[in-house]
Amino acid sequence: MMKKMSGMHWIGWILLVIGGLNWGLVGAFNYNLVDSIFGEGSTIGRIIYVLVGLAALWMIGGHFMKKGDGMMNKPGMPTDREPTV
Repeated sequence: MMKKMSGMHWIGWILLVIGGLNWGLVGAFNYNLVDSIFGEGSTIGRIIYVLVGLAALWMIGGHFMKKGDGMMNKPGMPTDREPTV
């Protein structure tokens, strides 16, 4: 059963999709969608880039900090859960 995503999680995913698509366009076609919409070097474009970067950090941090699913609960890693018998 999937958990419902929070508002911040949705915003993070949307920003990551925007950033990923933009980088894909830059790499494949040398076309920067954000710059073409808001102007090259514009303040709003720079804000979008910062938000995409922060969203990536937020999602990475959320992935590793999830209780029960993160890196700290892999076999051989310490855990705060009681052992099951």
